Amino acid sequence: MYPVPEKSTRGKGPLHAGPIEDYAVIGDCETAALVSRTGSIDWLCWPSFSSPACFAALLGTADHGYWKLAPENAKAKASRVYEPDTMIVVTTFETSGGKVSVTDFMPPRGKYSDVVRIVEGVSGKVKMRMELAIRFDYGRTIPWVTHENGGLHAIAGGDMVTLRTDVPLKGEGMSTVAEFTVKQGERVEFTLTYSSSMSPSHSNKTGNDKVELPKKIDVRQALKDTRGFWEEWTSRNTYEGPHAAVVKRSLMVLKAMTYRPSGGVVAAVTTSLPEKIGGQRNWDYRYCWLRDTSFTLLVLLQAGYREEAEAWRRWLLRAIAGAPGQLQSIYGICGERELTEWVADWLPGYENSTPVNIGNGAANQFQLDVFGEVAAALSRTPEADGDIKVSASALQAQLIDHLCKVWVEPDEGIWETRGGRKHFTHSKVMAWVALDRAIKHYEQYDGGGDIKRWRKNRDMLHRQICDKGFNKKLNSFTQYYGSKELDASLLRIVLVGFLPPDDPRILGTIAAIEKNLMQDGFVMRYNTRKSSDGLPPGEGVFLACSFWLVTNLWLTGRQDDANKLFERLVELSNDVGLLSEEYDPKAKRMLGNFPQALSHIALVHAAFAMSGAWKPEPYTPAR
Repeated sequence: MYPVPEKSTRGKGPLHAGPIEDYAVIGDCETAALVSRTGSIDWLCWPSFSSPACFAALLGTADHGYWKLAPENAKAKASRVYEPDTMIVVTTFETSGGKVSVTDFMPPRGKYSDVVRIVEGVSGKVKMRMELAIRFDYGRTIPWVTHENGGLHAIAGGDMVTLRTDVPLKGEGMSTVAEFTVKQGERVEFTLTYSSSMSPSHSNKTGNDKVELPKKIDVRQALKDTRGFWEEWTSRNTYEGPHAAVVKRSLMVLKAMTYRPSGGVVAAVTTSLPEKIGGQRNWDYRYCWLRDTSFTLLVLLQAGYREEAEAWRRWLLRAIAGAPGQLQSIYGICGERELTEWVADWLPGYENSTPVNIGNGAANQFQLDVFGEVAAALSRTPEADGDIKVSASALQAQLIDHLCKVWVEPDEGIWETRGGRKHFTHSKVMAWVALDRAIKHYEQYDGGGDIKRWRKNRDMLHRQICDKGFNKKLNSFTQYYGSKELDASLLRIVLVGFLPPDDPRILGTIAAIEKNLMQDGFVMRYNTRKSSDGLPPGEGVFLACSFWLVTNLWLTGRQDDANKLFERLVELSNDVGLLSEEYDPKAKRMLGNFPQALSHIALVHAAFAMSGAWKPEPYTPAR
């Protein structure tokens, strides 16, 4: 056993993480872990996506927690794949003495959450080494570790992690290690289980401090169950158009990032992976963004996943219930509103990129565009069964009435800028979307509401956007009213049906973005050196924006260009088909939080458009 030291440190030794593209994700639809190509699990928050991490070496050193399982020979060649139609990753290591595979997965959660790792000898014999350093509270807390009942138990506060394996374990410094040899045909199993240290043992009737220990799982059955879960889920995918394989993988990533108890979909499973190496644009994405709602629901429904769409809709209604003036852009996985932003200053950050932010202060911003995303989602989603007591139509009416009062105000915009509020053109377009969709919804279903007032505001807003948001000299819409700067969010104007694809203003905007916001053939969000967003300049190209350009090109008749850009973007995926938020085309590496839901959503949406399965809402001219 080893005790908690008197004082935790920032960690000793070199930074531990590999390149972002070297990671694969496994999950149980309540949390997820990142497994590197070298066999190291460097990020895992337990028991949920937004819980404190117990492995945080991704943002620091080995002292901040990791679990490595790999050959002793550091020069072993590694290759990996996901098992077909699953989120089970298999890494094959080849050494001079033989070949071995490591299968990593998280079974569908029962009472407890498990990470399972299976080592199997493929040929010859390979010396293996396991290293386990459990660190609760984002690498800050070293647990009290004991060995009993055939397992290792690590406890700190209410957290307990149990390791079970048949190989001998030993302490080494403040970690646990195992060394063993695997021959062809041999199999060694490891399970790591999270549970509460506060659960009293059923046999504990003496008042002592023993706790209930999770039962040992049947690893073979768990693997079978996990395969069955994912294979059944993927079998419901109805998409059969071009790029079906990458669409399927992206949909599976979205499923893995869904918090099953609530239906919420997190934007990413990580926090503070930088948008520029060494920069300050490091944000916590382990929450649910309303602006992702519309496209998430669209791709789920389009692919045949009605159950997931209804669960997401229930989450949405729970989250936004209440006074419309309190609508937020970001919520927790169960609809929590308080996401206080603070800095884990003991972590040096990914490649020394600080600060490491926990929580997200953008939850307190005023972001006008979310009204449009919510209205679009409520108008297209089937009515969800269950215990929702709030009428979606009544809630929508309250939101739209409130919107009629506030759309004249400036906001922080889609990119959650911290340089002061502006009249962002995209925000105004999405306010128009909210009014337009609410009007159509009420006309179709004979609803109530002040339709006359809504129509007046919709048409007034359309005229204002075309007048103040469009620069005739640039022949393009601009980032905000009166600005000469461009913004990739303007590519969404045609996607939401604000103007038809053949409108000269749409064509001019696309041309201006291609000329001024492209870097090495990919799209930047905006020019951070010219736009005052409150942060030091510099970031990579934004992958979702590049997929938006694909869809714009396709809708405006440039199918060859759309196909070429789509293929280039897909090639940026790592070896197991995952995308981050951004990409550095100079260094040829991924940037930003990973895997990124919006990148995968935009990929699937572009594929739907290119297959003919999706078209924008019909354009309704302003009166």
